[in-house]
Amino acid sequence: MSTPDLTRSAAGPGGDDRHLGAVDRRPGEPVHLEFGRKPDEPGEVLRPGARREYPPEVLERLRSDADQIVARYPQARSALLPLLHLVQAEDGYLTPAGIEFCAVVVDLSPAEVMAVATFYSMYRRTPTGDYLVGVCTNTLCAVMGGDQIYADLADHLGLDGPGDTTADGRVTLERVECNAACDYAPVMMVNWEFFDNQTPQKAREVVDALRAGHTVTPTRGAPLQKFRDTSRILAGFPDPRPDANDTPPGDPTLAGLRVARSHGMHAPAPSATAPTSSTDSPDTAPTPDEET
Repeated sequence: MSTPDLTRSAAGPGGDDRHLGAVDRRPGEPVHLEFGRKPDEPGEVLRPGARREYPPEVLERLRSDADQIVARYPQARSALLPLLHLVQAEDGYLTPAGIEFCAVVVDLSPAEVMAVATFYSMYRRTPTGDYLVGVCTNTLCAVMGGDQIYADLADHLGLDGPGDTTADGRVTLERVECNAACDYAPVMMVNWEFFDNQTPQKAREVVDALRAGHTVTPTRGAPLQKFRDTSRILAGFPDPRPDANDTPPGDPTLAGLRVARSHGMHAPAPSATAPTSSTDSPDTAPTPDEET
């Protein structure tokens, strides 16, 4: 059985930029798609300088933390995502040492761990600065100025492409897909904290303050921590910042709720005949109907 040619692009014969339905492609002719990393996608985990193994004292500390994480789940492999954040907190990005550590803890192969790690964009494959600045350039933010904000920041910081880091190691700049804050577009995130209603000038002021070592507070939430500290919180460890999780929703977020209430709209009550899980135990909490 021959191996299909996957090196050609999905353009028409000759490599031009016509779409797949180009008239010079004969009916029934296979369409060859080019797979693999995109040209601008960050590099491999196995890279020069990447840590290959942890020294005994680091391994002991990580294992202690990992035991706490795994204990929260019925199966060890269910803890893989927070464990990846744990090793990212150690190294600042995913390294061969971190992948191997996670594989041993959850009893998976390194290839299986990599398959998960490379699926999610929050796991970094290249060294990351103290502050990961992500500018949303998805549809709404792009229309509202996100592309201009990203281009302006890249020029201001002297960076060539997505994922590049300033020479001082302070800021890594990325384009990100939807930040789930369309009501505040255009939005920028720094270490996954929101900076709403941004402009090029506002964004420059944020990165300049970060590079100068100033304390910077996002639009919503507590003052920023460094990327590794944020990764540790995402691994499931307590956030030490006061009021870090107590920010109320903003006015635009509640607009739909206000409209619904003004029109007397409400969610339907749960059905009394709704099926229940076969695994429900006898002491399952009563439904609203049962309580009455």
